Amino acid sequence: MSPGSPAPAAQEAPPPVTAAAFRRGFPMLERTVHLASCSLGARSDAVDAALERMQEAIAAHGAPWARFEQEIEGARLRFATLIGAAPEQIAILPNASVGAYQVVSTLALDTRTDIVTTVEEFPSVAHVWLAQRPRGARVLFTGDRSTGRIRPADYTAVLGPATALVSVPMSTYQYAERPPVAEIVEAGREAGALTFVDAYQAVGAMPVDVARIGCDYLVAGTMKYLAGLPGLAFLYARSGLAGDQDPQLTGWFGRIEPMAFDPLNLDFPAVARRFETGTPAVPAVYAANAALDLFLGVDPADVRRHVAALIDRAARALGAQGERVRRAETPELQGAHLGLYDTDPPALAGWLAGRGIAVSPRGPVVRLSFHYYNSADDVEALCQALREFRALTGPAVLPVPLPKVSPQA
Repeated sequence: MSPGSPAPAAQEAPPPVTAAAFRRGFPMLERTVHLASCSLGARSDAVDAALERMQEAIAAHGAPWARFEQEIEGARLRFATLIGAAPEQIAILPNASVGAYQVVSTLALDTRTDIVTTVEEFPSVAHVWLAQRPRGARVLFTGDRSTGRIRPADYTAVLGPATALVSVPMSTYQYAERPPVAEIVEAGREAGALTFVDAYQAVGAMPVDVARIGCDYLVAGTMKYLAGLPGLAFLYARSGLAGDQDPQLTGWFGRIEPMAFDPLNLDFPAVARRFETGTPAVPAVYAANAALDLFLGVDPADVRRHVAALIDRAARALGAQGERVRRAETPELQGAHLGLYDTDPPALAGWLAGRGIAVSPRGPVVRLSFHYYNSADDVEALCQALREFRALTGPAVLPVPLPKVSPQA
C-alpha cells in the first residue's frame, strides 16, 4: 500500500455457522445416529480431506517435514484461539495423561504434598496423581460417587498450606456434571496451590475461556467434541515457569531450539512448549486443524444452547416412555451427555450399534452425548429404538438403591 492511500476497509466476520449447516459437513450422519461424541466425535468430510492432503504431501515430497511443522504450529494457534489463550501458552502432547504428568512432574512435593481432586476425576488423570505417592504425594479425593456432584465446599474443606495442586474436571466423564470450576480454581489459588482443569468433555461442546476460569493449567484433546482423531492433546499453561522444577519427561520438541539437534544440552523454553516431548502424531495434527477450523466458525454459545435443548428433549422423551436417565439438578450443571441406566449397558450399546445408533457405555449407564451436529430426529430415532429393545427384553432391572436421579429427568 502506498503512503497516504486509504487503509483497506475492515471485513466483517461471516455469521456463525448454523447447526443445520454444520451437520451437513458430516456425511456419515446420513446413515448413523451419532450419540457417542463423549467417546469419539463424528467424522467430517473436512477431516477426510485433510488426511488426503497429508498423503498427497508425502507422495509428492517424500518427507515434507516443513509442511508438517506448519501444521503443528497451526494447531497450536487454532486451539489457543478457541480457548482465549496465546499460542505460547499451548503445548502439543499425545494425550491428557501425559499433560497431567508433565504438570505434576514440575512439583517438588516436599513442603506442599497434597494433590486435591475428586472421585469424579477421569481415571487416567487420577492415576497420574496416585502414581506420585512414592514421591511423597498425598492424594485427597473429595465428593461422593453416589451423588456425582462436585461442590466447592468439598474442596475448601481439605485445602490448606500443604496443598500443591487442585484438579477438577470441567464436565465429568460419566454423568456430565458441570461443577463451578472457576470457584474451585479460585479457592485453590487462595490456598497457594496450582490448579489443573480437565476440559476434555467440554471443549467443542461449550464455551471454554481460560481467562474466565483462571486456572494455571487446562488439558483437552481432539478426539471427542472437537471431532478430530485420537493421538493429540493440548496443554494450556498460564505460565511456563509455574512449577518448582523442569518437566521430567521431555524430548526434542521441548527444547529452546529443536533444530539445533544438540544431544549434550538440555534447555527448556520459558513457555508451554517446555512440556512437549517427541514428534506429534502428524495425521492427528492434520485432522485437528480441519476440525478446529469447523469449530472456529461457530458460536460456542450457540453450540451450548443447541446441545442443552437436545438434552432436555431427550430426557423428557425418555422419561415419558419409562426410561431412567441421570441428569444434573439444573441445566447450568448439565454437560453434553445424559446417562441412561440399564441392567447391561454394554449389551444395550451393542444392540443400538447394530441399528446404526452409536452410544458409549460407562459403568451403570449408557452415555448419550449430543453435539452441534445432532438433531431432534436423532432423539426420536433413539427413543424408537429403545421402545423396540424394551419390547424384546422387558424393562431394565436396575440396582437398588439407584444412584440419585434429578426430578427433571
